[in-house]
Parts: sequence; C-alpha cells; structure tokens
Amino acid sequence: MNNILKAQLLGQSIWYDNINRELINNGYIKNLLDIGVTGLTSNPTLFEKAISSSKLYDDDLLNLSKSGLSNEQIFESLAIDDIRNVAKLLLPIYKETNKKDGYVSLEVNPNLAFNSKGTIQEAKRIFNKLDSPNIMIKVPGTNEGVIALKELISEGININVTLIFSQESYFRVREGYISGLEKFEKNGGDLSQVHSVASFFISRVDTIIDNQLNMLPSDLHFIRQKLLSSIGISNAKIAYEAFKNTFNSERFKQLLTKGANVQRPLWASTSTKNRDLSDVLYIDSLIGENTVNTVPDNTLKAFIDHGSPSIRLYDGVFQAEENIGLLESNGINLDKSLDQLLIEGIQSFTQSYDELILNIESKIKSLSH
Repeated sequence: MNNILKAQLLGQSIWYDNINRELINNGYIKNLLDIGVTGLTSNPTLFEKAISSSKLYDDDLLNLSKSGLSNEQIFESLAIDDIRNVAKLLLPIYKETNKKDGYVSLEVNPNLAFNSKGTIQEAKRIFNKLDSPNIMIKVPGTNEGVIALKELISEGININVTLIFSQESYFRVREGYISGLEKFEKNGGDLSQVHSVASFFISRVDTIIDNQLNMLPSDLHFIRQKLLSSIGISNAKIAYEAFKNTFNSERFKQLLTKGANVQRPLWASTSTKNRDLSDVLYIDSLIGENTVNTVPDNTLKAFIDHGSPSIRLYDGVFQAEENIGLLESNGINLDKSLDQLLIEGIQSFTQSYDELILNIESKIKSLSH
C-alpha cells in the first residue's frame, strides 16, 4: 500500500495541484488516479505555464483565432477542454466515493476577486458550460468571494474557496457555505448534491513570518528558533479545530440529517519553500479526517517516496495557539501579514491570467506568419 492510500485510510484525500494537456495525453494523470490521487486543482499560474511553454495548444490556438473569439474566450475554450477531459477521467472516482471526491477545479477570472456579482455570473456560466457534476468552481476568499460562495451554494454549484489565510476569513467562508446550504434547502434543493472545499494556504504563511522572525533582535534568539517554520502549521491546526466545532454544531447537524456534506478543509501551498526543512513537512503534519491536501508534482513524488502518513493534525493545538500568542507578543502582527498574503495571492493569479492572455495574443501572431 502506497503513502497516498495510507493517507486516504486516515481520512485525507490527496489531490494533484497541476494540469496541462501533455499530462492528460501521455497518461500521467491517469496513472496518478490509478495509484490513489482522487482530484485535481488548477489555477491561472498553472495554465499560464502550460499554454505558454507548450506547443500542444498551437493548432487549437490557430483554429480558434480564426473563429472571431477574443483572447479571453480562446483561453477559456482551451481550459474548458482540459478540465472537461480531466473530469471524465475523475468521474469513476466521483461515483465510487459517493460524490465526496473525483473533482477538478477551475478558477473564475481572478480580475473579479473583488466583484461578487461578476464572480457569481462567471461561476454559473462556466459551471453550466462544463456541464459535468464533478466540477468545482474556484472563488477567492475575499469578502466579495464569500458573498458569491453563499449565492452559488444556494443554487447547487460545487465551490472551492481559494486563498484562505486567516481565521477570520475562514470563519466567513464556513458561515457562507452553511448559509448557502440553508437557502438551497429552503428552496427545495437536494443538499446531498452540493460539495465544497475551503482551500487554506500553508507554506506561504511561513515564508512571510519567517522573514519577520529573522529580523527580531538577537536577545530574542530563543523565541525566533522556537517559532521559525511553525506558524503555517499552527494556523492550520487552529483552523481544523474551528472546522470541527462548526460542522459538529447543532445548526449544521440539522442540515446533516437532510443529506448535507461538510465543507472539507483543503491544505494548499504545501510545497516546502525552505530547503532546510523536510520536503514533505506540509503533508505529513496535516493529515486528519475529512481533509484534502492538494500537492504539486515534486512534493507528491517526495511523499510517495518517503512520506510518513500518520494523524498529526490533532496534536499540539494548545502549542499552536501558544505559538501564535508568542508571535503577537513579540511584535509580529499575524493578521496583517495574512491580509497581505491574500492581496499578494490575488495579484499573483491576476498577473498570471493577464500574462496568459497577452501570450495567447503573441503566440497567435507568430503562428499566423
């Protein structure tokens, strides 16, 4: 039994954080599903790399350019083809797991991150266009994204809420999901059909906080050593406690009796950025019941090779709270840093999306000559 299946037995689904046409065509993704991966996530950065650095899309780019579509529509057409093909590969898993797993996620245009109405319209349009039950539409964990989440869940659309960093944002996301379910049920919807994950980002937290810890004065060396590379996991452990409290509440239990599904925490940004740390730190440390970890290629290979699947998510919650308290008492404002990470995450995805559209334009010009 490999480490992916061992994690599954402990309650965690391993998803693959990558997508491109080559991996679909050469059977790589199918092989991953055969060894236990149960879902895929995409984002604008992944698509930007795939389309810009590959010749696999060139014929389609040329053909689509003659159809009068805008560059944005051309990208959407390419992305939808890839997502639809992956959804077909995942459909047996979706059925075998009674709709718990087997999803592929596609992001709404990140330029709409602060536009709830635009996000709702785009999410509905893309979901209907894909026309497959095992699609999750990704919306950001901004205030406007949460408004969209509530509305989309109330219409029975599966949602992956992305770029969640802070406990406050995560509270709003859980509230939005449950409120959406309540509205859906009130309108006669079948709660068992709706699934959602809340993508909580991990390693980026350590990157920004470690930079600040390294600037602490030398007399705080002990504090620095104690807290370095610990805050991302501490933040996730506190989030998981909040998840359990919310989805064991009387309010949610009423929905549970009507077939509702919990909104699983999905650990994202789980590659190790610091080379002094274990390359499987953010998988091994965060395995627990009703969770997902979406993993990039090199981290997944490392986990298969030398991961150590064990339930560690429930350990050290008091220590996690103490770590964050120590951070604050030594002048590092975690909330401010996490708000900054959300803005940077949106900017990064927006930049990738905009670059992708420009690259499509220049690629079409070069292919046309």
